[in-house]
Amino acid sequence: MSPRLLEVRDLSVTFRQEGHDFRAVEGVSFGVGRGRTLALVGESGSGKSVTALSILRLLPHGVSLGGKVLFEGEDILKCRDAQLRSIRGNKITMVFQEPMTSLNPLHTIERQIGEILEVHGARKGQKLRNHIVDLLAEVGIADPARRLAAYPHQLSGGQRQRVMIAMALANRPDLFIADEPTTALDVTVQAQILTLLEDLKARYGMAMLFITHDLSIVRKLADDVAVMQQGRIVEMNGVEALFKAPQHPYTKALLAAEPKGTPPPANYGSPVILEAREVRVHFPIKRGFLRRTVGAIKAVDGISLTLREGETIGVVGESGSGKTTLGLALLRLIKSQGPIVYLGRRIDGLSFKAMRPLRRDMQVVFQDPYGSLSPRLSVADIVAEGLTVQRRFNFEERREVVARALADTGLDPAAMDRYPHEFSGGQRQRVAIARAMVLEPKFVVLDEPTSALDMSVQAQIVDLLRELQIRRNLAYVFISHDLRVVRALANEIIVMRHGKVVEQGAATEIFAHPQSEYTRALFAAAFAIEADRSGVVAQ
Repeated sequence: MSPRLLEVRDLSVTFRQEGHDFRAVEGVSFGVGRGRTLALVGESGSGKSVTALSILRLLPHGVSLGGKVLFEGEDILKCRDAQLRSIRGNKITMVFQEPMTSLNPLHTIERQIGEILEVHGARKGQKLRNHIVDLLAEVGIADPARRLAAYPHQLSGGQRQRVMIAMALANRPDLFIADEPTTALDVTVQAQILTLLEDLKARYGMAMLFITHDLSIVRKLADDVAVMQQGRIVEMNGVEALFKAPQHPYTKALLAAEPKGTPPPANYGSPVILEAREVRVHFPIKRGFLRRTVGAIKAVDGISLTLREGETIGVVGESGSGKTTLGLALLRLIKSQGPIVYLGRRIDGLSFKAMRPLRRDMQVVFQDPYGSLSPRLSVADIVAEGLTVQRRFNFEERREVVARALADTGLDPAAMDRYPHEFSGGQRQRVAIARAMVLEPKFVVLDEPTSALDMSVQAQIVDLLRELQIRRNLAYVFISHDLRVVRALANEIIVMRHGKVVEQGAATEIFAHPQSEYTRALFAAAFAIEADRSGVVAQ
């Protein structure tokens, strides 16, 4: 056994809520040695992230911490602020789960990474700039020198997460805490990041605490696994021993949880809901003092599709391939070129005002259940917002409709007056689905609706979406980088890369016999990890 760099002993975390104490973590003990990775796994709300934040004392004021957190023999819970500042970002670093909210939207990528280096004594000027470029290249950012002046909103979700990892690795830490670092990444980039982290761990003797809900990557990366449930560690073992012979019922349930089943069979005689031909979305590149257009980013470049009632088209591809842009164009939330026909009516040239009556039939569920719900509105107000805009029903009638929508998505209607922060990630995503379904739409774009959810909740959301589709004959465009979820929902697949279609056709045919080299690479990355999880050697 390597000497333990970090040792957590009998950690407890208590929140004070409405005059009552809530124990989020209780009696947690574990250790991480140099050059080793401990995976902390469990469902949303099990206490994983609270445990990680406790290590660096990043929890809000008023939270009570008990036990010990020993780093190189020193108890971090007793350190003064000056000592903590010398440890944070230097000896211990952390990548957070939500890269869009973790990065400052007003600062460039260069400034944000440079700040980390400067605080801990790095030189300024060209040497600092070169170091930042090297860091971005190390985490797989293409053409890193051109990305220095970019702002977070100009990067895809996967690229933002890679920037966060570059920031965390900037000062070559002794302990790297990764809180769901691959949540927003597609399977090929996920594989690259996991390989990168393994390489850095081996090269620098770095210890890693890896927090995840995705058990498919734990076997590939971790040396040891600790399973958390309701604030306690219920099982801890070496990774091979835990996967081969799990002891606790909760661990067994986690290992068995994954999206299952097949999509409802497509009926090619059903009415066509949406038809698009050669859709293009090009963003101009402007440079110089006069901001002249010198080129264009072809985010979507000539995509065609036909979506029928009760059918699901899955759109897959790497981060930045144009999947979300295509979904927004189909909903007429961004401008595009090329005909888009909804229920026999061409809508690509309609004004905002002309589109408004159609909005109730065309809905979207966004990727991030944390960022897509207003924290200032109750669940009842969030779900009823569309009803209010469409001027449907009076106040009491809207409450009844909201109650039915929440019940349909598996939520307790009695909780409608609570706020989003009082719900887990899976519950928030159900609220987002209820908001989309309350207007009884015919067409729904689902933009990565399961990517931020743990495996068991993913399976529940997939079952829910399939049930709603069968009951209401809904047409879905399902955007995802998780091919296991796509396989469980999609009748047809569009594989995108750099804004273009690489491969398109029946899902069963493409999964069985992918034709393009790119599609085969995507499937190999996704299902090699899945094979690792099940103990089968990937071919």
